[in-house]
Amino acid sequence: MDYHSVSTFAQSYGLLYLFGLFIAVLVYALWPRNKEKFDKAAHIPLEED
Repeated sequence: MDYHSVSTFAQSYGLLYLFGLFIAVLVYALWPRNKEKFDKAAHIPLEED
């Protein structure tokens, strides 16, 4: 394998990998079951000791 073939592979499949990872994180963040957990975490800085 030379540099050009590795570079082409990384550009093609790296993009697909990162896009799939982005979709997975987006689904996790917007999943209704996680709403309460994220709401609690968002209010932590506003709590007083």
